[in-house]
Amino acid sequence: MFHWFEQRPFFFAVLVFLFVAFAGIIETIPDFAKQSRPTVGTKPYSVLELAGRQVYIKDSCNACHSQLIRPFKAETDRYGMYSLSGEYAYDRPFLWGSKRTGPDLMRVGNYRTTDWHENHMMEPAAVVPGSIMPAYKHQFTNIADLDTAYAEAYTVKTVFATPYDQDLDGDGVVDVELGEYEAAVAKAKEDAKLIAADMKNQAIKDAVANGQIPEIVALIAYLNSLK
Repeated sequence: MFHWFEQRPFFFAVLVFLFVAFAGIIETIPDFAKQSRPTVGTKPYSVLELAGRQVYIKDSCNACHSQLIRPFKAETDRYGMYSLSGEYAYDRPFLWGSKRTGPDLMRVGNYRTTDWHENHMMEPAAVVPGSIMPAYKHQFTNIADLDTAYAEAYTVKTVFATPYDQDLDGDGVVDVELGEYEAAVAKAKEDAKLIAADMKNQAIKDAVANGQIPEIVALIAYLNSLK
C-alpha cells in the first residue's frame, strides 16, 4: 500500500497532510477546551451588573472601548494582565471590541473607583483633559431595567447552565445568588445601595434609597466587576 503511495507524489502529499492535520486536531482541541473553561475566580454577573452591562451596550460603550488586552508589553504595562479566554466564559455577547478610541476596559475595576466613574460619566473632559468622550448625563436620571437583566440571568442559567446559586470556590457560600424574581430584585437594590454609598450625587442616593436604580449605578456596578 505504501509502495503505491510512494510512486504517486500527489497522493502521498495528501496522505501526509491528512495525517498531520489529524494529529494537529488531536493535539489542539483538548487544550482549546481547557482554555475555554471559566478561569478560577470568574463568576456569573449579578442582576445589577447585567443591568449595567445592558446600559454599556445600549449606549455603545463597546464602540470606542475594547475589552481585550493582548499579550504585548505595551498593553500589559498600561492595562494589566493580558486577557484569558476563560475570563469570558459568562459573556454573552463578547464585548472584545475592534477599536480603541478610549482605553481598554477589561480590568478597569482594578484601577478606577465608583467616585471616579461618577464624575467621569457626568463630565468626561473635566476628569480627563482633552477627552472627546461625550457626557452621559441621561444615565443619572434613566432607571435601569432590572426586569430584562433578571430575564437574561434566568435564561443563561436554564439554557446555558450558567452556575448561579452555586458554590464555585468551595468555601460553603453561594457565589452569585439568583433565586426567584422578587429575591433577585431585592438583592440588586441592596447591591445598588453599596454603590450609591460611594457616590456624591444626592439625587442618586435618594433614588436608590427609594428603591429605584439609576442607570449610572448599574453601569458602575458592571465596570467595577471588570477585573
